[in-house]
Amino acid sequence: MIKPRILSIGEVLWDLLPDGARFGGAAANFSCHAAILGGDVSIVSAVGDDDSGNDALKILQSFGIEISLMQRIKDAPTGSVDVLLDSAGKPTFEIHAGSAWDYISWTNELEARIANVDAIHFGTLGQRSEISRTTIRKLLSVAKAHGILRVLDVNLRKPFYDAELIRESIAWANVLKLSDDELIEVAEAFDIPSCLTTTETLRAIREKYRLDLVVLTRGAEGALVVSHQGTIDQSGIPTKVVDTVGAGDCFIAAFLLGLLRGEPHQDILRIACDKASAVCAHSGAVPG
Repeated sequence: MIKPRILSIGEVLWDLLPDGARFGGAAANFSCHAAILGGDVSIVSAVGDDDSGNDALKILQSFGIEISLMQRIKDAPTGSVDVLLDSAGKPTFEIHAGSAWDYISWTNELEARIANVDAIHFGTLGQRSEISRTTIRKLLSVAKAHGILRVLDVNLRKPFYDAELIRESIAWANVLKLSDDELIEVAEAFDIPSCLTTTETLRAIREKYRLDLVVLTRGAEGALVVSHQGTIDQSGIPTKVVDTVGAGDCFIAAFLLGLLRGEPHQDILRIACDKASAVCAHSGAVPG
């Protein structure tokens, strides 16, 4: 079977958890899980010319991820984030500024690679700097011209977003994934009335930009998919939660691979919830 070819662009960093440093970042977490689940994955990001960057590249390679598009930034450190967990294992983040992934630049190699992938994965946090945002959107423009699937995973981290960034990012996507915590702010960015139900709000967002589908994760309550075919509601998969870091990245990796393989939405949603619940049962975003 031919593996789905996926390119992810965004942040590679280290999550500084209470029990120690863990490899992370939305693009990195997604790439690792997509590779574990059978994808042919390439990643575009940047690390510093430091030991943390060396370790990050080794970890990416250990998962079978293609790293030739990774960039080294001599004057900026590999990214890091202070992560605090509440009693339910839910994280809050303090993201350090001026990290290497803020300086992802456009290259000829990147442009040449785009036409040979099946899907592009990107997020909102990776666009916090003008340099990386410009590169990400140029990549999306080329991907759109080639008819390549573009998947946005919203990751709202204060103060690195506003309503304009939310709207512009969704406008580039075919598929939108967001969490229930993010839904209110996304709806407000579109002036969607707060009196609507969750499903009605998701439909309004989908129709606004004619998205193929919108996926909402709800933590222990499972997930919803809204498409032109209707709405699918998947209940949560019970698990003993250690922390929820990276669960959403695993979810969208599993969901996207199912889409690219042409599997039914109901099956894809159930598998994605199951894989995400397994991530919650261990510390950190990726196994090992």
